[in-house]
Amino acid sequence: MTDTARIFTLALAGEADTIRLGEDLALALKAGDCLALSGDLGAGKSTLARAFLRAMADDPYLDVPSPTFTLVQSYDLRLAVAHFDLYRIADPSELDELGLDEALEHGVALIEWPEMAGEALPGDTIRLRLDHDGNGRRATITAGEPQASRIARSLLIRDFLSAHGHAQAARRHLTGDASTRAYEYIVEPGKPRLILMDAPRQPDGPPIRDGKPYSQIAHLAEDVYPFVAIGRTLREKGFAAPDIHESDLESGILLIEDLGTEGVLDADRNPIPERYRASVACLAHLHSMQFPREIRVTETHVHSIPDYDATVMKMEAELTLDWYLPWKRGGRGATEAERTDYLAIWDGLIAELAGAETNLVLRDFHSPNIIWRPEAEGIGRVGLIDFQDAMIGPTAYDLVSVVQDARVTIERDLVDVLMADYMALRHAKGGFDEANFRKAWAIMAAQRASKLNGLWVRLKERDGKDGYMKHMPRTLWHLQVAFEHDALAPLREWCARAGIGPFES
Repeated sequence: MTDTARIFTLALAGEADTIRLGEDLALALKAGDCLALSGDLGAGKSTLARAFLRAMADDPYLDVPSPTFTLVQSYDLRLAVAHFDLYRIADPSELDELGLDEALEHGVALIEWPEMAGEALPGDTIRLRLDHDGNGRRATITAGEPQASRIARSLLIRDFLSAHGHAQAARRHLTGDASTRAYEYIVEPGKPRLILMDAPRQPDGPPIRDGKPYSQIAHLAEDVYPFVAIGRTLREKGFAAPDIHESDLESGILLIEDLGTEGVLDADRNPIPERYRASVACLAHLHSMQFPREIRVTETHVHSIPDYDATVMKMEAELTLDWYLPWKRGGRGATEAERTDYLAIWDGLIAELAGAETNLVLRDFHSPNIIWRPEAEGIGRVGLIDFQDAMIGPTAYDLVSVVQDARVTIERDLVDVLMADYMALRHAKGGFDEANFRKAWAIMAAQRASKLNGLWVRLKERDGKDGYMKHMPRTLWHLQVAFEHDALAPLREWCARAGIGPFES
């Protein structure tokens, strides 16, 4: 343990508090973490270990046998967990035979009787000691960074829940998205399940252009104020965005309504046409309304909805140049002439958007972020959960997002039905310029596909996430569909010369 280790001391009044600490740690630990449990007999080590494993499994009845005789018990849970009991080992070198290194490579190690390991445990092991303290217990946790920050955050969330009347609540992992946000289910007997959003404010990244970090250039939400502002406005206008029950805005913790778990895909991850049609109808209704640009969140904080501007659009489209093209060509990137021509084409296409309809654009209106609420009616059937990065921009972008879902194949006949639905609903409201909208749709479809085709490669090459490459044929096909509009002729010709493709359906 380093000299900068942090120490947490917690009073545990009884077994229930010990169980909750185990749950809190299950939400704080990540693959590679080693948690060592020490304490006298009866101090609660087994109780905490069972709570940790059951929370990780989301199964309150998970059988957790003692590893006293097997020495190690393995669990294939949300994270792989290896539960060690070292009481019977004769020498610390036996840890190698028990597979500690392998366990930490793939998941978490939970170790009882760590004293028997001597100095053989990793230097960044989290040490948790349980001691009798009157009628209760005292837990002392010693951890270095980054584990200590994660533990502190989890304990802060527990304090938040306690302060707002949810001291007895069970916490269960829901998901962590591609950003720094994470989500939990908050469960209490006899009460509706809630969702906790954990979104701490993030420091700016390194400057990448004009002295600004990417988050500022792309106008990404860096705290929870935009989510609160946009969500409140959507609800006021009749849309099904989650209600916010409790909040700590500065800490980035929100306790929100659970809109449900049904989506717009069937069990085989194919689109359910009637749900997609209802989602497009909801979108058409949203685009026909006026939204304020300035939204007051608190007495001292006003959220100003940013513009989805030319700088952002062009920078996103550059991902094709910077990542897709070198990958496609086996390492050979764009020539200076190709780059100059490509960027000039995008300058022209973005200029074509000057007359496009603009309004609130959710930007992530696609299957992972649409909740189906069969008990509701009208637009209330479509639950909206991801809108913190909403901007003012071409409304066509959101229709691209849903009918050209990057992760789901929507066959062309259904795409055509969805497009026709949207156009008819917008015409019914009056004052809708379909020709101009369709041109904007084609431009934004090409922009989004250009971004995603580069993004999939970047995730593979830079971040080691190969799984996203399976979406490439689909997003290349989306680009081909965009090319059907005459406005995209210059980009279509550039891609043909550059060898981008093949295009597939």
